[in-house]
Amino acid sequence: MRLNERIALSTSKALLVPYSAHHVPTYHEWMQDPELQAATASEPLSLTEEYDMQRSWRTDNDKLTFIVCLPRNSDDSHVKGGIEDSPEQMIGDINLFLFEPEDEDEDDDGTSPAPSATKPSTAIVGEIELMIARTDLHRKGYGRAALVSFTSYVLGSWAQIAAEYDARNASPRALGYLRVKINQSNARSIALFESVGFKQTAAGANYFGEVELRWQPKQSELRDWKGWEEVKPQAYVEP
Repeated sequence: MRLNERIALSTSKALLVPYSAHHVPTYHEWMQDPELQAATASEPLSLTEEYDMQRSWRTDNDKLTFIVCLPRNSDDSHVKGGIEDSPEQMIGDINLFLFEPEDEDEDDDGTSPAPSATKPSTAIVGEIELMIARTDLHRKGYGRAALVSFTSYVLGSWAQIAAEYDARNASPRALGYLRVKINQSNARSIALFESVGFKQTAAGANYFGEVELRWQPKQSELRDWKGWEEVKPQAYVEP
C-alpha cells in the first residue's frame, strides 16, 4: 500500500517502518533460513525476486507492510531511513492482507468472534502475519509490541486503508474482523495473539496444521490491555 510509504510507528518498545528497497538484502538473508520458511509457509526467492516482491507490496492495494526494528534512540521528529532501520536494527516484519468475506463467514456458528448476522456482507477481512526473524530476540516482548502498535494503527487508519483497497466505493467499507493463521504446534505465537483478544475458531487445524484465530478489534480493548502504549506516527525519510 501507498498509505504508509512515508510513515513510521514509534513506541518505547519497537519501531515500525515501511518495507523499502534498502531492507531487501537483510530480509532476503532472513528468508534463507529453512525454519523461517516453514513458519511462514514461504518458498525461497532469489534476491532479484525479493526486490520485485518489495516493489509489488509497496503498490498492491491489499497489502500493508512494516519492518519491525529495535526502538529508537533519537527524539527527532522524523525517522531516518537507512540509519534507524539499518540491518542491525531490523528484527522482523508485520503485514496486513485484505480479503473479501468468505462464504462460510456468513454462516458462523457463534463459537468464534466472526462477524455477527447484522454485519454487512461487504465488510473486509484482514489477515495479520507477524515474524520476529532474529531468534536472539525471541521472548523479549518485541512481537507483542509490534502487534499492538500495528493493530492500533490499522484501526486508527481504517478509513484510509479501506479507501485504498477499494477506491470504487464512495464510503469506506467496514472491517469485519482480523484473523491470523498459526501452526498448531506454535503455542507461544498462539498465546501472544490470544492475549490481545484473538480466539480460535471451532474449525480446528486445517490440512496444513494451521489453526485460525479471529478478533473483532476495538481501540478501547487495546487501550485496556496491559502494556498498551500510544503509537506515535512519525515522518519516515527514505535514505
